[in-house]
Order: sequence, then C-alpha cells, then structure tokens
Amino acid sequence: MTDDYEYDGPSKSQRKRDSTDLQELGEALIGLPDREFDALPLPEILRDAVLLARRITAHGGLSRQKQYIGKLMRKVDAEPIRAAIAARRDKELVEALRFRRIEQWRDRLVAEGQETLKTLREETGVATDVAVLGPLIHRARREKEREEPPQAARELFRVLRDAFAAAEEDPGGG
Repeated sequence: MTDDYEYDGPSKSQRKRDSTDLQELGEALIGLPDREFDALPLPEILRDAVLLARRITAHGGLSRQKQYIGKLMRKVDAEPIRAAIAARRDKELVEALRFRRIEQWRDRLVAEGQETLKTLREETGVATDVAVLGPLIHRARREKEREEPPQAARELFRVLRDAFAAAEEDPGGG
C-alpha cells in the first residue's frame, strides 16, 4: 500500500480559523480612533468599507458589513494592522498601570502623611515640592476623615500625575 497523499494547502478548518481571525481584525479597525485609523496604510476599498461600517446602526446591516470587511481583509497584508492594534493595546496597558501607580502613591500619601514624601522621592525619582504637596495631603486626609467629597485628593492625584510625567520625560533629573 503506497501513500499517494499530496498536501494541497491548509485544511478547511484552518482556513475558517484564519478567516475568522481576519474578520475580527477588520472589526477592530472599526473601533480605532480616527487618528490611528488614518495612519494605517489600507487600500481605499477597505478604508471605505470600515468608514461605512462606523455609520451603520442596524444590527443586520452592520453584521453583513463586518463580513464584507473580513472578506476584504483576506486580500491585504494584515501584519501592519495587527502591529498597530497591538501597539495601541500596549499603550493602553501602560497608561492603566501608570494610573494605578499614581493612585497607589496618592492613597499612601493620604494614609501615611507627609513623611511618605521622602520615600516617594527615593523610590520613584519624582521631584516633590513639600510646599505644594504638604497642604494638599493635609486637606485630603481631613476630607477623608470627615467623609467629604475628595477634592483635595483629586488635586493631589493631578499634581502627582504631572510630577510623574515630568520625571519620565527627564529621568536624569536635570
């Protein structure tokens, strides 16, 4: 018995998975902000299909348009699109982590007081102005004790966010 089997390309299941993947990638284009969408090198027909999908409100029509976008996606190089969407996802993750880090420092400053400013400076390299942060920390602690709206805590967050941004722009500190 001889094995006369010849490979004739990916299986039907693999082609279906690839097609679904490309359609999902095309759907991600619909949700991209205009600035990022405009920066992608897309064929005009795909660009028009995505722009039309953004305007469609009927569920059935939108579903058909997404399928059409998936069909068009099979004819383009998807790697630059994948890279752009991955970069966007990475940027969002970094922003979320930065936000959480600033929140944690704000909460720690409110809980522990001005003594923590030195630790903040040592651990993060963030330049802190005691004359600015001291009164904010005091007001935020008082608001928390009195269960008042956290206006000073929000202001403290904004000051810390700006200080962290400045430290990231100039990591050498001068």
